[in-house]
Amino acid sequence: MKVSVIGAGNVGGTLAQRIAEADLADVVLLDIAEGIAKGKGLDLSDARYVAGHNRRILGTSDYKDISDSAVVVVTAGLARKPGMTRVDLLKKNAAIMQTVIPLITEKAPDSIILIVTNPLDILTNLALKLSKFSPKKVIGMGGVLDSSRFANLIAEHLDVPVTSVEAMVIGAHSKGMIPLTGFSKVAGKLLSNIVSAETCMELAHATAQRGAQIVASLGQGSAYYAPSAAACSMVRAIIKDEKTVVPACVYCHGEYSIEDACIGVPVRIGAQGVEEIIELDLNPKDKETLINSAQSVKEAASNLL
Repeated sequence: MKVSVIGAGNVGGTLAQRIAEADLADVVLLDIAEGIAKGKGLDLSDARYVAGHNRRILGTSDYKDISDSAVVVVTAGLARKPGMTRVDLLKKNAAIMQTVIPLITEKAPDSIILIVTNPLDILTNLALKLSKFSPKKVIGMGGVLDSSRFANLIAEHLDVPVTSVEAMVIGAHSKGMIPLTGFSKVAGKLLSNIVSAETCMELAHATAQRGAQIVASLGQGSAYYAPSAAACSMVRAIIKDEKTVVPACVYCHGEYSIEDACIGVPVRIGAQGVEEIIELDLNPKDKETLINSAQSVKEAASNLL
């Protein structure tokens, strides 16, 4: 089993490490900056003995090496800088996507594509159009990351183990995300029954601001530990055919009254990619926000083609 990671920056390199050390698959780490990919590949390979695994890790700049990949994860692109929004990244990262996706479809036509590059929802829509893959085989990662951040903030606020929290965030991977307080739980109890509506709103707002907070704190670069962990969990669900229900950016065709657009919704993922879209009974405000976000993302993506 092989997983290829396009982009050997902080997210890509850390993701390659996570996949190999979890013994999920052999890894191809690809970057146009050949030395970076090769160097990280060699370094990760040297860690195999002490990390206790036998997975092969290849650093390369040649797309022929991604052939026969089960999953291709796209992390390539510019990271946000302080004061920069995800939309600011769009033009340059869309150009990168327009180069990368045709090469993936040529060299790994049977793969599932997992998009991590921001702005994630727009680029997932673009990747689907460029690849002409089945909508089941093009997935954006954002919702898992946002839900992990939401769960962590809930756990910190309530001083409980994060493993006791079930969190769900849908919608765009941006400030317009929708943390679902009515579908999130702590030790099996609904969050909305544990804390006040005001606190729920504060936690939701903090979740939406978390990425920008990390960018501002770092000063240079953006988050990569949590994004790589989120991507790795999705790779695991696909490779091991776990049928896991997670929020992910996927193509909707009528679900949630959304037509012909990729947006973050709960889905069941496994070896075939998106195996089912789960339709939750959203309140009118959340549903309207979701529909409006999907329309905005769809329009932005269409302007790139």
